[in-house]
Amino acid sequence: MGKRRGGRELLRSLSKKQKKHLREFGEEHPFYDKVFACCFIGCYCCCCLHFCFPFQSEDSDKSSKESDSETEVEQVSGYHKLLATLKTSLESESEEEEDESESEETEESEAEMDNEGSQETAEEEEGEEDKNDVPEEEEATDTAEQMLSQEQADGTDTSCDPHHGVIEEFTDVKHESEFSLETNFMEEESGDCNADRRDSNPFKQHMDKELEEKEIEKMSTLPKTSSQSQWPRLGQVIFSSTLEKHKTLKADKEVDVKQLPLHKPLESTWPKVNKQFLSAVDKPTDSSFTPLQRELFCIMNSYRDLFYPERNALTNGEEIRHAYCLHALNHVLKANAQVLSNNAKLRDRKPGTDTDDHRDQGLTRPKVLMIVPFRECALRIVHIFISLLEVNDKKKIDVSNKKRFKGEFSSDPEEKPPNLKRPEDYEAIFAGNIDDHFRIGVAILQKSMRLYAPFYSSDIIIASPLGIRTVIGAEGEKKRDFDFLSSIEILIIDQADIYLMQNWEHVLHLMKHINLLPLDSHGVDFSRVRMLNLNNWSKYYRQTLLFSALQDPQINSVFNKHCFNYMGQAAVRNVPLTGSISHIVVQLPHVFRRLEADSVTSVIDGRFQFFIDKVLPEYRDAIMSHTLIYIPSYFDYVRLRNYFKKEDLNFTHICEYTKKAAVCRARRFFLKGEKQFLLFTERFHFYKRYTIKGIRNLIFYELPTYSHFYSEICNMLKATDNGVDATWTCTVLYSKYDAQKLAAVVGIDRTAQMLQSKKNVHLFVTGEN
Repeated sequence: MGKRRGGRELLRSLSKKQKKHLREFGEEHPFYDKVFACCFIGCYCCCCLHFCFPFQSEDSDKSSKESDSETEVEQVSGYHKLLATLKTSLESESEEEEDESESEETEESEAEMDNEGSQETAEEEEGEEDKNDVPEEEEATDTAEQMLSQEQADGTDTSCDPHHGVIEEFTDVKHESEFSLETNFMEEESGDCNADRRDSNPFKQHMDKELEEKEIEKMSTLPKTSSQSQWPRLGQVIFSSTLEKHKTLKADKEVDVKQLPLHKPLESTWPKVNKQFLSAVDKPTDSSFTPLQRELFCIMNSYRDLFYPERNALTNGEEIRHAYCLHALNHVLKANAQVLSNNAKLRDRKPGTDTDDHRDQGLTRPKVLMIVPFRECALRIVHIFISLLEVNDKKKIDVSNKKRFKGEFSSDPEEKPPNLKRPEDYEAIFAGNIDDHFRIGVAILQKSMRLYAPFYSSDIIIASPLGIRTVIGAEGEKKRDFDFLSSIEILIIDQADIYLMQNWEHVLHLMKHINLLPLDSHGVDFSRVRMLNLNNWSKYYRQTLLFSALQDPQINSVFNKHCFNYMGQAAVRNVPLTGSISHIVVQLPHVFRRLEADSVTSVIDGRFQFFIDKVLPEYRDAIMSHTLIYIPSYFDYVRLRNYFKKEDLNFTHICEYTKKAAVCRARRFFLKGEKQFLLFTERFHFYKRYTIKGIRNLIFYELPTYSHFYSEICNMLKATDNGVDATWTCTVLYSKYDAQKLAAVVGIDRTAQMLQSKKNVHLFVTGEN
C-alpha cells in the first residue's frame, strides 16, 4: 500500500512532458530531462538531432514558460524511482482502486486549470490553434503499470544499462528461439509448393543471378542507357540500365493471382484484403489488382528499382501501400521458406555431402527496410501484414507483443480538437499518431509474427528517418550500429516528400550506410551466406522502391546516385499540363520575375541579391503594406530576417520554431497593419495550415515545394473582406533551375516559354470571368 502510494507521489512530481512520454512508451526519455542531457552524452546526442537539424515535430511551439517549469534539474531521476517502485509493487486490485480514488480529486482540479488555460488560448488564436495535449496523472499511472506488467510478461529486461544509465529500448527476448531461422524447419503444409518450382520465379532468378566482375565494373563506370514506354495507367515510364540485355518492360493487361509466383497464403488472402479498392474501379474485372496496382506490381515483381512521384494521400496512397506490402511480404516469405527448406535438407543429408549449394542468406537477417514518416503509417503496414497472413477468421496468426504495439503506435481520437478545420490533404497526411521518432523490428516465420524483434533477428524493419538515424549515429560516436543494414534486399521509402519537410539529411545519411560490410559477424554461418554478400555486391542486388507526391531534385538525386540495381530502374515521368495556378479563385495579377544564375550553387546568393536590389525597394513604401513573403528554405528565412533587422524594417516573422504566443502576436500585428512585412516559412504552413488574414501583397521568394501551396496562399487574400477595394499583387522569383516547380505551378507549355523567352518578366491574371 505504501509503496503504491509512494509511486503515485513520484508520478505527481513528474513534468507534463515526462508523464506524456511515460504514458506512451512506459519508459523515460532524455529528450525531456536536463539531468540526462548533462550526464549521459550518448542519449543527448541522439536527442539533439531534433534541435541541430531542421524541424521534426510540432512540440517546438510550446511556450517558454511551460518549458522552463518542466525541465527543473533533479538529483535523482524520477523515472528510476518510479520504475523501481512499480516493479516491486504487488498489491491487490482493491488497494489500487483506493489509491486511484484518492488521486482523482487532485487530478480533477489540475484538469480544470488546464482546460481553462487551453480555452483562453483558443479564443486568443481565433479557434485555429492546436489544443495542448495534457495527459492526466491517472492515465499515465495506469498505462505505466500496464506497460511494466507487459514487459515482465514478455520477458523484457527492465534493468538499467550500467554504462549509460538509461532503460534500453524494448525488444522481445522471450520468443527468440521460436523465430530463429537456424533452429526451425519447413512445415510440409506451409511450403511454397507451387511458386518455388516454377521456372518463372522472379525472386530466385534475381537472387540466384551470379554477376561477373566485368559487369560490376561496367555498372560502376559506364553511364546508363534509357528508353521510354507509355503505360495505360502510369503514363510515361523511363527505363534505364547499364546492362544492355535488359529490355523495356511491358505492362500486363490482366494479372491472375494464381499465375503469379506468390507464396501460398498470399494467393488466397490478397483478393480479400484488396477488395476495398476494387469496388471503386470503374470497370470491374476478374483481376484482384486495381489498374494502378497491377502496373506497379508488374515493375516491383521484376525487381527493378521504381520511382513513382504521383502518390496522393487522398486518392491512391493506400492502394500503393497495399501493393508494396504484398511485394515485401512475398519476398520475406520466399526467402525464409528457402532457408527453412535448406535446414531440413542439411538435417537429413549424408555425411560428406557438399553444402555449398545451400547458400541462401545474407550476412545479417534483415531483408526489407521500410522508411515511413509517422507511427500511423507503421501501424497500417503491420495491420496489412497481419491481414495478408490470416487465411480466414478461424485461423488467426500468433502475433507477439500486439497489445503493446497498438498502445504505442495507435492514437487517441479524443486528442484531436473538435473545431479544428484543415484541408483534406492535411487531414489525410496527419491522421493518427504523427510521432516521427520510432523504429520496430518484425520477424515472420510460417504462421507467426513477432513484433519488437531485435534488429538482428528481424526480417522487416519499419522506421522513420529520425528513428533509423539515431541508431546509425554519427562518425566518432562510441554507441552506433549499422551492421543490420548490410544485407537489405528491398528498400522502400514511402512519402519521400514529407522528409523534405522533416530533415532530408537523415535520408542521405541512411543511403550512405546501407549495404556496407558489417564490422562484426553477429553469429552468422558463413557456409550459408550468398557469394554476392561475401563479395560486398549487395547494393547491386538491392531493389529500391521510392514513392513521393512530387518530383524534386533532391529526391531524383537519391534515385539516380544511390540506386545500383543490376536489373535497372523504372521512373514515372509525367509532365503537368495545367498547374496549380488554375485553382486560384481570386482576381490577382501574378508577376513572375526570372533571375539569372550561372550554377545551382550561385542561385542562393543570386536570389538574395536580386530580392534586396530589385524587388524589396518596390515594397518599402507605406502604401505597399500587408506584404507576406513566402520562404520555402529555413536558411533563406534566417538570412532575410537578419537583413530586415539590420535595415530596421517594420516586420514580423513566423517559422516552424515560433511559439504559439508569438504566432498569435505576429498574426494580429499583420492583420491590423502594425507590421508591414510578414516573413512566413513553408514548413510552418505544412505543419499548421493556418489561414493568414490581412494579406494584400504576396512575394514568393522561391516557388513552393508543393504546387498546391501556391494556390492555397493566393486564395488567402479573400480571407479578409472588409468591403474596401484593395489592389492585390503577387510577385514570384524563379530561375532556370526551378523548372520542375515552375511546371507544377503554371504548366509545362508556359514553363518552356518562360525559360526560353528573352523577357525576364511574365504576367498572368487569375480570377477573370
